Amino acid sequence: MYMGRVGSSSESEIVRELHGARVVLTGLSATSGVDVVRAFADIKARLVIHTTDLSPEVTALIAFVSQTASEIKLYTDPLADADAAVRFAQGAAKAYGGLDAVINLASISAADMTGIASEDSVEALVSSKLTPLAHLTGVTANRMRVVLNEGMILNVLTLPHARNGREMAITSYARAALAAMTKSEAQTWAPQGIRVNAVGPRVMATGGHSEGACLTNEPDIAALAIYLASRRGRGLSGHVFDSDGIALRGE
Repeated sequence: MYMGRVGSSSESEIVRELHGARVVLTGLSATSGVDVVRAFADIKARLVIHTTDLSPEVTALIAFVSQTASEIKLYTDPLADADAAVRFAQGAAKAYGGLDAVINLASISAADMTGIASEDSVEALVSSKLTPLAHLTGVTANRMRVVLNEGMILNVLTLPHARNGREMAITSYARAALAAMTKSEAQTWAPQGIRVNAVGPRVMATGGHSEGACLTNEPDIAALAIYLASRRGRGLSGHVFDSDGIALRGE
């Protein structure tokens, strides 16, 4: 069970608390979000899953977690713009009468970074990944507000470990943009009791060393998401948690 990564002393308490929690997960694919959806299914959450990956692997995963989750609703229409995000959020909130936690997944792959050579192209790449997360944050937080439902939103942006100066520049820009977005959204929704946090790529300190603990795999992200969704995480908002070298499976 993934909760062992949070701490065995709190495991049963959190499992009881989040049993039946209404949880949205967007960005699921065969290479991203598998451990997160399994972790919430294991604690009997009611899941709203969005994916555009209809591969046999994802189909098998949905069938598998359907056996443990309390309920599952699956959405497969693309979230290509703000209007689509609004429709999805409305449907997700209506499915179970509200939302308790939302986890939005995005990734910048090594292939995405190939050929990025100017400041404008870096900005365009990062914007293409963060804009959907911003739309989803705003519309799902608004649905929580409408039904007077305090909740948690976690935006996850993962990148592979930077291999050169160009990739480090992209990583640094992505981290800074994600941090600015997270701080702004956390401040906006704090009066409604809605918490907004993120997982972003760690930026190495001068000299190539790093400080403090960080998330190194997807089960770590799953455990963090469960912790933040629980009462124990209710004092945390506006934070960007470090990840290092978490990329698409098999990349």
